[in-house]
Amino acid sequence: MELKDYSDALRGELAAITRFANEEVARAGQMLAEALDSSVQLALLDVLSAAAAEITSELDDIVVEVRLAGGEPTFNVSHTAHEPAAEPAPAEAAGDESGSARITFRLPDALKGRIEAAAAAQHMSVNTWLVRAASQALDSPSGAPRPPFSKRGPGQRITGYARS
Repeated sequence: MELKDYSDALRGELAAITRFANEEVARAGQMLAEALDSSVQLALLDVLSAAAAEITSELDDIVVEVRLAGGEPTFNVSHTAHEPAAEPAPAEAAGDESGSARITFRLPDALKGRIEAAAAAQHMSVNTWLVRAASQALDSPSGAPRPPFSKRGPGQRITGYARS
């Protein structure tokens, strides 16, 4: 799918609207269309991503993703594999989870590669690895977000002078 075709069509519509205007207005319309080109393409990507997320939420065991390859979006449709975990995640082991939820989030390609490698090294799916990582981060005292300086208790701030 070439987003440039859609932004070119929008540029053509703007040119058609300004064709009866004076030369100055027509030129301003052309400059505006050129300036908006990347914004229009980004908005189209957002629409495609939102549509893919909505379609995914309606389908069981199917994930629709929009991937940017060579500057152009492509759709990737995949089936989710229900792989048995080697051992349940801490929250699942405690029995306090009655079901599961699906979320979609974006992360850098480099981080995705590192996550996939870590999951493969532990012989588990990426989903299982992420559930464990999130559970461990939330269950550990250091995994909790730190409060702002004004809400910290004593011993949390260092003050004083230093000489070199």
